[in-house]
Amino acid sequence: MGQALTTQCCVAGGGPAGLMLGFLLARAGVDVVVLEKHADFLRDFRGDTIHPSTLELMHELGLLDEFLKLPHERAETLTGRYGDFPVTIADFGHLPTRCKFIALMPQWDFLDFLADRGRRYPGFRLLMRAEVTDLIEEGGRVAGVRAAAPGGPLEVRADLTVGCDGRRSDVRERAGLKVETLGAPMDVMWFKLPRKPGDRQQTGGAFLPGRIFVTLNRGDYWQCAYVIPKGSIEEVHRRGLEAFRADIAVAVPDFADRTIEIADWEQVKLLTVAVDRLNRWHRPGLLCIGDAAHAMSPIGGVGVNLAVQDAVAAANILAEPLRTGTVKEATLQAVQDRRMFPTRATQRIQVAMQNNIISAVLAERGRLTPPLPLRMLQRFPFLRRIPARLLGLGIRPEHIRTPERLT
Repeated sequence: MGQALTTQCCVAGGGPAGLMLGFLLARAGVDVVVLEKHADFLRDFRGDTIHPSTLELMHELGLLDEFLKLPHERAETLTGRYGDFPVTIADFGHLPTRCKFIALMPQWDFLDFLADRGRRYPGFRLLMRAEVTDLIEEGGRVAGVRAAAPGGPLEVRADLTVGCDGRRSDVRERAGLKVETLGAPMDVMWFKLPRKPGDRQQTGGAFLPGRIFVTLNRGDYWQCAYVIPKGSIEEVHRRGLEAFRADIAVAVPDFADRTIEIADWEQVKLLTVAVDRLNRWHRPGLLCIGDAAHAMSPIGGVGVNLAVQDAVAAANILAEPLRTGTVKEATLQAVQDRRMFPTRATQRIQVAMQNNIISAVLAERGRLTPPLPLRMLQRFPFLRRIPARLLGLGIRPEHIRTPERLT
């Protein structure tokens, strides 16, 4: 016989949106169950950038000093190379925040931190290896979920279920919520290379004819993203591993002596890029946020921070109705209304960059000349504050409005 739990809010998915929402609701006195299908958070993620907007939330929660004790690297500017031209795209030094940098931190450390802080509140329960398999529907509303758990089948009944289970969300599929696909011209090959003494400290990107190469400083190694035209992975494999290594050496000559570390294709993961969103994020008893509501392009690394902002907005709006048992569809619509504009605006910027810059670079076979916006950023450094604000704070940054309730 299976287990059965009852809670005020069931969160499906222990990613940035799910754990931040669970933590904030429990902090506000709401009983929450968070279900995570994996046994731990030790996996390779794309989203390992913690932006100033998220760091500001940590300050508002009184957790910033503790958070920054975790291993991380700091990116105070975003730089790169466009063809033969060095470029600086963003300078975070003028942001109106405590932290004027992006923190490059393994996402598992971020998630472990949120989970640990959530456990300090009596209403927070995180169940690992608990994978949602179906929704419980009664009287035209979602009344909870069914899940597979180590102890057998699990049934969680809740006043509200929140889907935070990522861009391939089973919750939104089971709920029949329709996805609008905006498209993406690229995919990403994701791998690691060792860092050596004397390596430059900066995270950056190289835009070369037909290829884009991004490096993230992870302290003792480089996390690397090799951007390829969508659907071209078979062609990359056909050319062979030696040609792939040679492409890396051309993109970043400093790495030429260490590409041999890529011994086989098992060390290179394909990340399929998608940009999409739900037109309707909710049904009675159910809400989707984060990637489950809107998959973002990796451009700017803003996906994690959009998910966190969703969670903060949802907690601000939902905490009191959940405590008093008065969550209505209008309440869920208020969350969507709050977050739909920044979602649409950010995706519009990302799609414009995909169509006007990424696609052009990947299709180019001759010499690259920086487009006018990049030339303007180099000629007038104060303009770098604009992309810094868009990347670092985002559109409509959220703030903690929920009071802490210790009983």
